[in-house]
Amino acid sequence: MNADRPATEALVDRVRARLVSAPAGTDPVTDAVRAESAGIVDDTVFERLRRDVEADLVGAGPLEPLLAVPGVTDVLVNAPDSVWVDDGEGLRRAAVVFSGEPAVRALAQRLAAAAGRRLDDALPFVDAVLPDGTRLHAVLPPIVPATTLSLRVLARRPLSLAALVGLGAMPAAIADLLRAVVAARLAFVVTGGTGTGKTTLLGALLGEVAPRDRLLLIEDAPELVVDHPHVVRLVTRGANIEGAGAVGLRDLVRQALRMRPDRLVVGEFRGAEMVELLVALNTGHDGSAGTLHANSAPDVPARFTALGALAGLPGDAVTSLVASAVDLVVHLRRDRAGRRCLAEIGLLDRAGDGLAVEPAWTAGAGDGPAAARLSGLLT
Repeated sequence: MNADRPATEALVDRVRARLVSAPAGTDPVTDAVRAESAGIVDDTVFERLRRDVEADLVGAGPLEPLLAVPGVTDVLVNAPDSVWVDDGEGLRRAAVVFSGEPAVRALAQRLAAAAGRRLDDALPFVDAVLPDGTRLHAVLPPIVPATTLSLRVLARRPLSLAALVGLGAMPAAIADLLRAVVAARLAFVVTGGTGTGKTTLLGALLGEVAPRDRLLLIEDAPELVVDHPHVVRLVTRGANIEGAGAVGLRDLVRQALRMRPDRLVVGEFRGAEMVELLVALNTGHDGSAGTLHANSAPDVPARFTALGALAGLPGDAVTSLVASAVDLVVHLRRDRAGRRCLAEIGLLDRAGDGLAVEPAWTAGAGDGPAAARLSGLLT
């Protein structure tokens, strides 16, 4: 894949120079590649070169083929000769090699510019969303030994609960249980570590919401893919180069409350916006949902307490808000083979002066102590 990269990079430089000075044609990239590679008569070779040049000019360069593979969720560059991909089976090394550190840095800076962000020695890191929805994070040396790129691929299509069952993420009976949770309008959080499929499962669950309900999705990046007829999406905006114009999750939660939501959904609980959402859930917005980073279901109460502290709330206030607003924790993990799967469903409730998650179902063990109580909430 990479034997022709130096030649391709030289061709890219010539095409870029021609595009700057030449008038645009019906397909300026194709016209420029044809002019700069006049000795090539094989249509297959020419088309491959045209795709490579276009990827280097407006796409993700040598990473473009990896991003286009169905099922790929993450593409990671640790160094010019260290590229990794996650296609749902855990990370594996990809057969992609950059020509050197300058090539990785140039790609990172071009992608940042495409997202309207700055990436240079004065601001050596960026977290942004590309025009196609791909999440970009990049860091430049000396913060890291070599330019590091992390690309999180936007899901191209929604996955249903039935599809997740087919992929082995959960038993069919548990998918039916989750459908009943959605129908009963229980408020829930989908939890798990990074890359465990929280957003995918949340999108599948929202696809089970009755068509008459209006969904307000509030996200840092447009990651949720939901098969539902009435979805309104609000997305945060970073500050411009002058440091002005930022719109955060907390602002969007406030706006969403004025947009007649039936169900409020926060892509991820991160901090102070949690206060507005929990207050909203205590004022009649049943069936709302979100995701939360947590290593295990029992860790969820501590995570809520920590996020509440960021908003300036004391522990007892967080306990009161969460206990009356969130009914259920749906926890995901990766198994030893790297596959994403449902690990536990638990009821979130008061326990003394704090909160606790009581298991209703656990993978490998079946029904837990809270199973009967959960069943009562669904009737």
